[in-house]
Amino acid sequence: MGAQAKRAAKRRAALSRERILRAAIGLADRGGFELLSMRKLGDKLGVEAMSLYNHVRNKEDMLDGMVDVVFSEIDLPPGGVDWRSAMRQRAISVRQVLTRHPWANGLMESRTTPGPANLRHHDAVLGSLRGAGFSVEMAAHAYSILDGYIYGFTLTELTLPFRKPGDVAKVAGSIMERFRAGEYPHLAEMAVDRAMQPGYAYGDEFEYGLDLILDGIQRAQA
Repeated sequence: MGAQAKRAAKRRAALSRERILRAAIGLADRGGFELLSMRKLGDKLGVEAMSLYNHVRNKEDMLDGMVDVVFSEIDLPPGGVDWRSAMRQRAISVRQVLTRHPWANGLMESRTTPGPANLRHHDAVLGSLRGAGFSVEMAAHAYSILDGYIYGFTLTELTLPFRKPGDVAKVAGSIMERFRAGEYPHLAEMAVDRAMQPGYAYGDEFEYGLDLILDGIQRAQA
C-alpha cells in the first residue's frame, strides 16, 4: 500500500460521528446548512462521501446530531441560585451559542427525534422552574415566553444589516440621506439620539428586554 493510500485509510479509520458532526457544523457556520452536502463534508474530512453513511444515516440524521451538539454547548440552568438568576444565565448562554451558529436558529425546536443533549436541556429548564415552585402550567408559560424572546431577538439581531457597533452609524446615516428632513421624524430621532451614539450596539437591548420578561413572570408567579 502506497503512502497516499495509507493516509486515506488512516482518515477513514479515524472517522467518527462526532468528528463528522463537528465538521458539518463548521461548514454550516460559514455557509449555512442549506449549502451543506455530503460531498462537501467528505472533501473537508478527506474521505469519500459514501463513507459518511457509516456514521450518519442521512442528512436529517446529521441535522439531528448537529442540533444536539449545539444544545450541548448551552449552559444548563445553574443550581444553587434563584430561578430568576438561573433563567437569566441560561437565556444569555442560548443567545451566545446561537450567535456562534446562526444556521441553528429556527431549527432548535424542530427535531422529532431529539438527541440526549436536547432532551437534557429541556428537562433541566423545566426542572429548575418546577423546583422553584412553578406549577406545570406556569412552567410551560415561562418557558414559552422566554424562548420566544430569545430565539426571536437573536434572529432579528442576526439579520440586521450591521454587526459591529461602528456599522450602525454608517447604515443609519446612509438611510437618512435618502429622505427629506422631517419626513420620518421619529426614525430620525431614534437614529440620532440612540443608534448613532458612540458605543451603541443593538445586542445591548437583549438583557434589558430579558429583565422585563423575568419581572413579568415573577409577578405572575407571586
